[in-house]
Amino acid sequence: MDDEQNHAFTSPSRPQGSTKRKRRRALLTSAVVLGAVGLLLLAAGAWLATRATIVKNELEAAAQLIPVLKANISENKPEDATTTVDQIQSHTRAARDAVGDPIWTLASVAPGLGPNFSAVAEVARSSDDVSTLGVAPLVKVFESLNWDSLMPSSAGTNLNPLQKASPNVVSAAHAVRVTADRLERIDTSNLLPQVAEPLARAREQLKAVTGALDASADASKIGPKMLGAQGPRNYLLVIQNNAEARASGGIPGALAVLTLDQGKLSLGAQSSAGDVGIMQPTLPVDAEQQQIYSGRLGKYMQDVNLTPDFPTTASTAQAMWEKKTGQRVDGVISMDPVALGYILDATGPIKISKPELIALGRGLPTELTGKNVVQTLLSDVYAKIEQPKLQDAYFAGVAQEIFAALSSGKGDAKALVDGMTRGTAEGRVLLWSGNTDEQSNIAKYPLSGSIVGPSVSPAQFGVYFNDGTGAKMDYYVKRTVQLVAECTGDDYRQVKVRITSTNTAPADAAKSLPAYVTGDGVFGIPPGTVQTNVIAYGPAQANIETAMVDDKKTDFAAHRHSNRPVGSVTVTLAPGQSSTVELTFGKIVQHTEPTLVVTPTVQPVRDVVRPTKHAECAPEK
Repeated sequence: MDDEQNHAFTSPSRPQGSTKRKRRRALLTSAVVLGAVGLLLLAAGAWLATRATIVKNELEAAAQLIPVLKANISENKPEDATTTVDQIQSHTRAARDAVGDPIWTLASVAPGLGPNFSAVAEVARSSDDVSTLGVAPLVKVFESLNWDSLMPSSAGTNLNPLQKASPNVVSAAHAVRVTADRLERIDTSNLLPQVAEPLARAREQLKAVTGALDASADASKIGPKMLGAQGPRNYLLVIQNNAEARASGGIPGALAVLTLDQGKLSLGAQSSAGDVGIMQPTLPVDAEQQQIYSGRLGKYMQDVNLTPDFPTTASTAQAMWEKKTGQRVDGVISMDPVALGYILDATGPIKISKPELIALGRGLPTELTGKNVVQTLLSDVYAKIEQPKLQDAYFAGVAQEIFAALSSGKGDAKALVDGMTRGTAEGRVLLWSGNTDEQSNIAKYPLSGSIVGPSVSPAQFGVYFNDGTGAKMDYYVKRTVQLVAECTGDDYRQVKVRITSTNTAPADAAKSLPAYVTGDGVFGIPPGTVQTNVIAYGPAQANIETAMVDDKKTDFAAHRHSNRPVGSVTVTLAPGQSSTVELTFGKIVQHTEPTLVVTPTVQPVRDVVRPTKHAECAPEK
């Protein structure tokens, strides 16, 4: 190919300076773009930081107003409560607005830190939903109700406001529960501690709130009916006597029919467990409970609560009362003298007014208060009144005087609610309804006294006491109960239930205490000595493995009740003697924190139940 042809296939050469200038322009453009992006990122970062500060400050301000709102409600100041909730809403709304702009939304989907922005946004939105859809409607309900007018009275109670409030309470409970569920679904595995920790606190706070609101919603749905809004309701009132222990509290003492009609409270027929007599034939009892507690459950009213399962106790008591009197009550309410003391704290002192009661209780206080009613009913009455039938009559008469004061409208509504709430939390107030729909709602809560079902937490233990002395010596027994979580080295858990009991009766109890209190050896127990059947329940599917009494291995009775392991040991204590029982439960599949329920006794529950003790486990290799 000649030079001319070769030149035709060769591109013309470009000046070297022109190429360098283009490269410089490209680099300069890239630098400008990168600089602009950097500035935008810095600006966005600064903006997000500002938004985050707003969220933090607003939510903290809202949180600081929660105690103020609680005080407004507890002090019955509806106008102040409305003002406070308006302030809370303004703060939560500001926090929600802060996470609602486009930059925050983009940051929420960015890789890396995105989940943190998303979580903060969810917390802000949830806080606003709770204040707007939950707290605000409840405060409006509070504003519309006159709590003092809801006190029982001889004229009855206007239940219409309570019925009208129900839809708002139910709606608020639903909104808060939906919000709580949203927070629970957030994946915390990639969150920074600064985000994960506040989220965990918010979850715990909402758990507590949802539980209380669900209870309020259920109460608003069934409460008016059970108070007689749609016709009179009759309940068998059982006063449990803690001086002679039974699993749910104490031997049934005084019985009465309590009638509620449009909120009007009255006591009708009164009796005692002894008057009901022996059931012939014995009422049927499910096989598991009969094996543990014997057929006495269906034979004697005094023994219907040998089982800790109050629905069993109540339905059996209902059947016994109907068989004895021909009256079928709508439900059963149980209280003990400690709970009666809580009522007296609300009503104020009552004077014993009936001449026959004054004559019967000669030497006993003529004025009963929340401070002296327990000692009067569980101790002094036996020293001053010799005949058991007259003791029962005095017990029933005092209960009637207390409920007469309550039904007259005497007392403080808030104090009564507080007292009944406390009594329920301690297991001293129990309720069962013969209406299936009502009972299905009650069964969700400790008020039901159920040992299985939705009211029982997954890792719940129960410790219950049944008197084996046939006397009233449990007034002198002091107890402590503690769970001890052990290390096992496998996927299961092991928990020891430690029960220490002390007989504090005087050394000369055989002579100084009434024969009716000591039992006088009628059932083979020396006077002054206390014999107790100690029963422990473990979580479902677990096993009971060993029993120790005062550090010595001992035999024990092992059973099952609704798939829960049950172990029992009999303890006998002379005056001044102490003993410690340890029942070990193994193969526990539940890994949640164990909880404990105990028979309510004369002692404050806080003195009986000790904090769970966790063993120090060696780290896994």
